[in-house]
Amino acid sequence: MTADPMMLARLHARCFQRPRPWSEAEFTALLADPSVFLCENGRGFALGRSVLDEAELLTLAVDPDQRRKGAGTTLLRDYHHHATERGARTAFLEVAADNDAAIALYLAAGYKAQGRRPGYYRAPGTAPVDALILQRRLG
Repeated sequence: MTADPMMLARLHARCFQRPRPWSEAEFTALLADPSVFLCENGRGFALGRSVLDEAELLTLAVDPDQRRKGAGTTLLRDYHHHATERGARTAFLEVAADNDAAIALYLAAGYKAQGRRPGYYRAPGTAPVDALILQRRLG
């Protein structure tokens, strides 16, 4: 996998229904932003943004056929490394409160709950789902 926005959008669509998958145009715009960085390992990718001493994990997507094989852990570790190299001391992320696998990954990596956005994630025909706001110190 490369930083090809079309490939990123295709994998994102295989991974997400809620929140909605991002488009090729959205990935193109994000990758053009100098504060945004991409970590990838052939099985998935993590996209982060670093501003001053804070980093935000924008999305982490692992090919559904490659899950439960350590790819997410590796991507998250790479994201932390790159964020730290860019001067970030704290990392934040949002995750759907019903995404148990992702929550387990983030808690195992040292993230702690910092807040909740009620009904943040919405998809047609489904009930809204809260977003959990998680934080972790870096370095």
